Amino acid sequence: MPENARSLVLPKGFLASGWAFCLIFILCANCVAREGVAPRQLRYFMQPPQVVGSATPYGNNLPAGHYVQAADAKMYYEVYGAGSVIFVFHGGGLGCPYELGGIIDELRKQHKVVVISSRGHGRSEIGHGPMSLRQKAEDMLAVMEKVTDRPAALLGFSDGAYTALEVAALKPQAVERVVAIGAGTLERGFFPDKLPLAALEKMDKAYVEQMRALAPEPERLGEFLNDYMRMWHNTQVGKELFGAIRCPVLFVVGDGDTHAPVRTVLAAREMTANARLCVVPHAGHAAFLDNSPVAWSAISQFRNAPLQELENTAETAKL
Repeated sequence: MPENARSLVLPKGFLASGWAFCLIFILCANCVAREGVAPRQLRYFMQPPQVVGSATPYGNNLPAGHYVQAADAKMYYEVYGAGSVIFVFHGGGLGCPYELGGIIDELRKQHKVVVISSRGHGRSEIGHGPMSLRQKAEDMLAVMEKVTDRPAALLGFSDGAYTALEVAALKPQAVERVVAIGAGTLERGFFPDKLPLAALEKMDKAYVEQMRALAPEPERLGEFLNDYMRMWHNTQVGKELFGAIRCPVLFVVGDGDTHAPVRTVLAAREMTANARLCVVPHAGHAAFLDNSPVAWSAISQFRNAPLQELENTAETAKL
């Protein structure tokens, strides 16, 4: 057992017990290359030079790529592996599938993993309608319905976690279970209402240039980021969403997360009928990067547990 796993905050018999989401989603991948151009090595925003990411350019791997129309935007997704299906939703704002590369690398060994670039991110189009959490869920359902007609597992980080939870509430028959990393209750005004592109260029100009190189409409990048942040600035998430979810949910949160503080994730867990919680020690918002052994241990246990065991656990916990 890794040394840091000893302080994992999980109830005894974990499987038997019943946002920088943010401002800019600080942990996100660099995506480059247009059609017909070989992708360069990807990285996430402000990635330390000593950190090595996945060898697979998730979100910019054209041989594995596909498109599907979702309302007024074309969505890009990639498919890896074989077996039971799990959909992966990345963080938003500056998020990209590559940020979850380590998790995808492991999941694809046993499962068919569908990695989606959400609206306005990577190779997916922005569209022209007003943004909302409901819209994001409907986008994901368009991909899900294209890939499978059976209930599937969802794993999301930050914005992607909220989207996964919205999908589970909106169409419960399509979702088997959800892993939600860095998502809790949310009050309006928690996030700022804009994200100036000029500020990002001062922080990491090369990264912004790579985003432009990948985007179908690079001239709209600044417009999109501000519209995106305005949506989250005006979004409230609480009992209405969490109370509508019936499938098993694993909430994962870093003990130092300032974008989805532990108290908000605890509240979300209490509002969700069949939920488990993993508080990852020595970790911030991207707990799966800050303390990957602990986060992955919880995720893999939950993902591989028989569904009946998870459902029976919830019923026992209510007695």
